Amino acid sequence: MPCTNGLQKHLKLKELNKLKNKINFMYKLSSLIMICAFAFTAQAQENAGLKLPAGFSATLFADQIGSARHIAINDKGVLYAKLNYPNKAGQAIVRMEDANGDGVAEKLSGWGNYGGTGIYVKGNQLYASSDDAVYLYQLDAKGDVVNPTSPKTIIKNLHSRRQHASKSITLDPKGNIYVNIGAYSNACQEKDRTVGSKGMMPCPILDSAGGIWQFDGAKENQSYAEGKRYATGLRNVIGLDWNNTTNSLFVTQHGRDQLNTFYPTMYTDAQNAELPSETMYEVKEGDDCGWPYVYYDPFQKKKILSPEYGGDGKLEGGKNALDPLVAFPAHMAPMSLLFYKGNQFPAKYKEGAFIAFHGSWNRAPLPQEGYFVAFVPFKNGKPSGEWEIFANGFAGEEKNKGPRQAKARPCGLAEGPDGSLYVSDDSKGAIFKISFNK
Repeated sequence: MPCTNGLQKHLKLKELNKLKNKINFMYKLSSLIMICAFAFTAQAQENAGLKLPAGFSATLFADQIGSARHIAINDKGVLYAKLNYPNKAGQAIVRMEDANGDGVAEKLSGWGNYGGTGIYVKGNQLYASSDDAVYLYQLDAKGDVVNPTSPKTIIKNLHSRRQHASKSITLDPKGNIYVNIGAYSNACQEKDRTVGSKGMMPCPILDSAGGIWQFDGAKENQSYAEGKRYATGLRNVIGLDWNNTTNSLFVTQHGRDQLNTFYPTMYTDAQNAELPSETMYEVKEGDDCGWPYVYYDPFQKKKILSPEYGGDGKLEGGKNALDPLVAFPAHMAPMSLLFYKGNQFPAKYKEGAFIAFHGSWNRAPLPQEGYFVAFVPFKNGKPSGEWEIFANGFAGEEKNKGPRQAKARPCGLAEGPDGSLYVSDDSKGAIFKISFNK
């Protein structure tokens, strides 16, 4: 019996030692996991959660400022954001300044009580748009607004009918202002977004929408009569920028929707997920990009006659309409276009185009895509290579399900005086600053 008792004690002690060793191992493993997780979190915070090319880093310049659409920056580095809706403080234009140079704005203020998208800074003048007008503010030497409650009304009474209502703006070196007036329609049907409804011919919407209008940037109280339709056949352009190299206007268009819904015998769900392309054009006065009569098919690499106008998915159309310079995947919603003029980034980026994609909601059965900033290399004013993803990770999860699950949705772009790139998010109200580490 004593031997038996001794053996039992020995076995219990052995099991206890095993258990002790296992506990020590699990403790060390959990500690290692915690250290790795902390390191990953620190790295994510260091780059604001973004995935960038080697040599680039990012900071969260500002956060929770409101639905930040387009952004602009002055020559002193003061950043301005136009909000789609006034924020909790009742401000629809937010001024941000990084006074201590740490990559984060610590001085924030704001003014204006109207929602909208467009904003542009030229010297000591700041232009901002609502969904039916464009206003002009004066800035002082510090970049503070002089007349927050009494701006000049430059343009008024533009069409705003909820669908594609935002008014994006840019200026050329002569002071002309260019305004997108989106089509309040998907494909100019007699009954919009209705199965079997034919397209109107000619499309009456194009007389006052579905294109770019040009106005005098200094003249007050202009409307359609004082402006000119500069380019037409553009369903909705939220991204536009003047290219100083070519001395011309470039735009990115949101393509049409619901080919499969309205014409299920011609288009499958899978085809609709990738048709039509989101497109970039160089437009000059009088140009026609073809909406609503045609769309661009990236697989057939040609303009296809819209089914509302007798197309069958293969028949070409738009002989006199512009071909796009670049065709992007469908439904990803290009929100802003910026030609990079700085010297901070490597030489490949000089004079190239950055495009912020808002992200898709209608690419099923394929995964939703977008939620990134793309780059198109340019040489001598023309695209010189394939487009690529420059900054990703805004949405958070790799397999993002759609806009409501996205942590951030890229919208506006601006280039700082030091050559850094700023990206706005109109979902949670973040501003990201992307820099190259020389």
